[in-house]
Amino acid sequence: MTKISILGCGWLGLPLAKKLIEKGNSVNGSTTSENKLSILKDSGINPFLVILSEVEGALESESVSESINSFLTKSEILIIDIPPKLKGNNDDSSRKLFVEKIKNLIPFIEKSTVKKVLFVSSTAVYGNENGIIAEETIPNPETESGKQLLLAEALLQKNQNFETTILRFGGLIGEDRHPIKHLAGKENLENPDAPINLIHQNDCISIIEEIIKQSKWNEVFNAVVPFHPSREEYYTQQAKEQNLILPKFSSEKSNIKKVISSEKIESLLNYKFNLKNY
Repeated sequence: MTKISILGCGWLGLPLAKKLIEKGNSVNGSTTSENKLSILKDSGINPFLVILSEVEGALESESVSESINSFLTKSEILIIDIPPKLKGNNDDSSRKLFVEKIKNLIPFIEKSTVKKVLFVSSTAVYGNENGIIAEETIPNPETESGKQLLLAEALLQKNQNFETTILRFGGLIGEDRHPIKHLAGKENLENPDAPINLIHQNDCISIIEEIIKQSKWNEVFNAVVPFHPSREEYYTQQAKEQNLILPKFSSEKSNIKKVISSEKIESLLNYKFNLKNY
């Protein structure tokens, strides 16, 4: 049995924790909401209220420090799955909010039993590059979340006290989450010919399981289903299948033809995506 801590039991972290427990692991799970502690406990997760400081160089209060230390106690693996906190300002001070959380967390990891870290990131770190994007592609984030994630990746990767694997997911979808619900009925949508770069929640969980099972650490992986129809083709079809108003695209608006390659995951992990989910 492996003891795993999951920082952030949200849309992905909660079902991931449940699946890891099914496979015989012990899981500590964190939330920032007291109301959610009972949900974690009822799912067989050891629940912890963990709120990381956003202040540079902050010393956590005694109660907060005790909570983080307990959350990491005896764990071999830490999975970090918390999103960047955006303030709407694309500047250094805004960007530091998320980065400082990771920076303030690192000393706790260093003095814990954790030796392996899996950081859930995003293909947003690549920006709007055209062509085939592999792990060797130099990141060039344009969005605030992409910039924050890239800085956080670097903080973890350069630390020699533990091994870090970076997992960059494409657009996240699941039974309760799909872009077409927001795009249905919209007009003048841009990038009609741009390929989709999505990944289903089930594949996200299975890939994380494989990384742990095969002990693939000190790696960077892109995780996007190798299925890239155009945005117009895919979302029009999805709208029809879900009986939604068809979205309308504008061919006059920019077309970014970025294809995220998951060839490394397919070859190194011998992973097969479940195309039926898409």
